Amino acid sequence: MQEKPDPRRAVQSAFTISIAYVKGGLLRLIHYMFIPRASEAVVASVVLTLIALFIFGYAKGHFTGNKPFTSAFLTTIIGAIASAAAFALAKLVKH
Repeated sequence: MQEKPDPRRAVQSAFTISIAYVKGGLLRLIHYMFIPRASEAVVASVVLTLIALFIFGYAKGHFTGNKPFTSAFLTTIIGAIASAAAFALAKLVKH
């Protein structure tokens, strides 16, 4: 039987999720504030995002009892494919 969420924690959960979104967004966008050339900032953003995906994938594997390196690799690959698809779609819509 699955445990139901505690309704008294809804505000705390919403706050936690919103902070996670802000941190995740900053990880990918902060480079543009400090690197003057957009092409260089994109490279920095991609590299750090892939590193973060690897770390989160490893943690996910560790805490769920799966193989951490396999989980890290799969999370990184899926994230890279999703990012590439979003980038390609944005390029198609732009033109």
